[in-house]
Amino acid sequence: MIELLAPAGSMDALRAAVQNGADAVYLGCGTFNARQGAKNFTIQSLAEAVKYCHVRGVQVHLTLNTLVSDKETDDCIKLITAAAECGVDAFIVQDLGVIQLCRRIAPSVPLHGSTQMTIHSLSGVLLCAAWGMSRVVLSRELNKEEIRYICKHSPIEIEVFGHGALCMSYSGQCYLSAAIGGRSGNRGRCAQPCRQCYGYSRRENRYPLSLKDNCVIQHLRELEQMGVASLKLEGRMKRPEYVAVVTDVYRRALDGGKVTKEMMDALLAAFNRQGFTDGYYTDQLGKDMFGIREEKNDEASWMRAARQSYEGAENPLVNVAMHVVVRQGVSALTAVDPEGRHCTVAGPAPEVARTQELTLDQLESRLSKTGGTPYCCVRVTADLAPGLTISAAGINAMRRDALNQLTALRSRKENRQIYAMPKLMHFDGQKDAPGYTIQVTTREQITPKVLKMNPAVLYVPLHILAGDEDFTRQLAQASAVAAVLPRIVHDGQMQKLREDMKKVSRWGVKQALVGNLGLMLPAREAGLEIRGDFGLNIFNSISMMALKELELQSAMLSFEMTLPQVRDISKCIDAELLAYGRMPLMITENCLIRGKTGECACHLSSTKLVDKTGAEFPVLRDGVSCRSVLFNGKKLNWLDRQKDLSKLGLWAMRLYFTTENAQEVDRVLQSCVVPVKFDPGACTRGLYLRGLD
Repeated sequence: MIELLAPAGSMDALRAAVQNGADAVYLGCGTFNARQGAKNFTIQSLAEAVKYCHVRGVQVHLTLNTLVSDKETDDCIKLITAAAECGVDAFIVQDLGVIQLCRRIAPSVPLHGSTQMTIHSLSGVLLCAAWGMSRVVLSRELNKEEIRYICKHSPIEIEVFGHGALCMSYSGQCYLSAAIGGRSGNRGRCAQPCRQCYGYSRRENRYPLSLKDNCVIQHLRELEQMGVASLKLEGRMKRPEYVAVVTDVYRRALDGGKVTKEMMDALLAAFNRQGFTDGYYTDQLGKDMFGIREEKNDEASWMRAARQSYEGAENPLVNVAMHVVVRQGVSALTAVDPEGRHCTVAGPAPEVARTQELTLDQLESRLSKTGGTPYCCVRVTADLAPGLTISAAGINAMRRDALNQLTALRSRKENRQIYAMPKLMHFDGQKDAPGYTIQVTTREQITPKVLKMNPAVLYVPLHILAGDEDFTRQLAQASAVAAVLPRIVHDGQMQKLREDMKKVSRWGVKQALVGNLGLMLPAREAGLEIRGDFGLNIFNSISMMALKELELQSAMLSFEMTLPQVRDISKCIDAELLAYGRMPLMITENCLIRGKTGECACHLSSTKLVDKTGAEFPVLRDGVSCRSVLFNGKKLNWLDRQKDLSKLGLWAMRLYFTTENAQEVDRVLQSCVVPVKFDPGACTRGLYLRGLD
């Protein structure tokens, strides 16, 4: 049976999830979780939540799925320690540094790779397994055959999102909220700018980034047959009534009930954006996946019914078996839970029966009255000496005492070994001024001036290199070339990628720029050295150490960091910073150019989205795939302040060319030598100065 994993943004929502049939809940504590707008839990309330859930046979998964800065590391260590001591059943993680902390501090607590890790291929799952994770939450963009393939070959559990809000961008790869408002989705403070209206190249009242909520309730048997271990319901920002309704409907569906119109109506009433979509799962992308929230006023009745499901009375969630012994001078009751825990309580001395001796039927009738507790008596056995009886009050008292003791047993914390985090050696980085790396998007951007500049590394998209042997051999002789791998490569595309990497390796390319964990193993198998790109979201010193363990040559630091954070991060491998170029804000499975025209022409043209302020966001095709990359309208530019960057211990400053033509590329390169005045109308300093809210 698939685990039903429900959201708990508050204690009320947790009760709603548990009382409506969740097998497990996921929740956040403090600031290190991707839903800081939810009420969340304190350490004290987390302990109570774990106790409440464990008594009722429900697991608790703690979300630690945000990027953590060096200054926050001590607080994160305290939270990991306290949560492990509370008895949480798993940590859900994104940050490579947090993964290392969890492994070293509380190695007995299972690790689940968050969807924020952007794991969408078998090779990504295998890397997570090698890192000690017991489960991975797959990206929501996978179709059923891709999920099936991963489940068939995965050595660890697979979790998929079943119901709730869909981000337009691959999770963990969205920087839109951070760039335009300083509220980072990778830090748990997404302002959801994707839900706003945008125009295509002019002001229009359209919503090209707002997807309907996901709903795979019609496909549960199929998911179960694939071997999916857990079905996640989204909604930690939603109210408890929503959690109650959605959990109840999916519980009934998973238990074999037919999905009825009443069940679908309940889901629609709880929340929808012009209906639901299963477009990713069924591989039916396009306009039918998009929708917006429409206000409704008919909420009172269903909300009242939803509250009644978790306020007050307990639902019987834990099956127990009871065995009664009644002999001369002795009575006792033993209660046994599904995990084999048992407790025995003594009862009153039996009396000689004057009219009717105690029978098994009488015991079953009295012991089944477990109302007000989380228990359901499913079996009663007895060893009864003839001619004896016990009063109803005596039997009731034994039942109460036994269940109270069982509750104490079930809520008992596991004795876990907690280890101190060793102090890491700090590396200041390069003392010399950083060099330049150059990344291009098109072949035309590789101008003679680019080659004459002799960059530390020239980053060129793999498909350009693999498409022309003579060009690639000449380029590899003229410059240190690294093949830029796509950030998103599904398993069906992996064989072609492997072939292209082996091809360019034979032609003289020795390095690959990798922005996803799932591409590290294929790149290494192709004989390429690996440099880390921004998609790895490197935000702290322990993450840098993790990349060193993975034998990366360098890492692009997150462009959500401030310059002091960049300066202070330990540079145990070469560190690179984006100094010029458009920041990639989203990567989407749905083609945004198709969203404009109704037809996919992304191989022929690009487009722009325009927000309500008139700001423009260019959209480019992601390499040769039909995925789209949404870029910031203003170009990040620090070329007039290179001295500031030279004090940070960096190995290189990257120049990233996207929409520039050859002449514009050369002008930018000239400004590296002869800086031009900063133009705030066309350029931005990004988050390096202002940081995140």
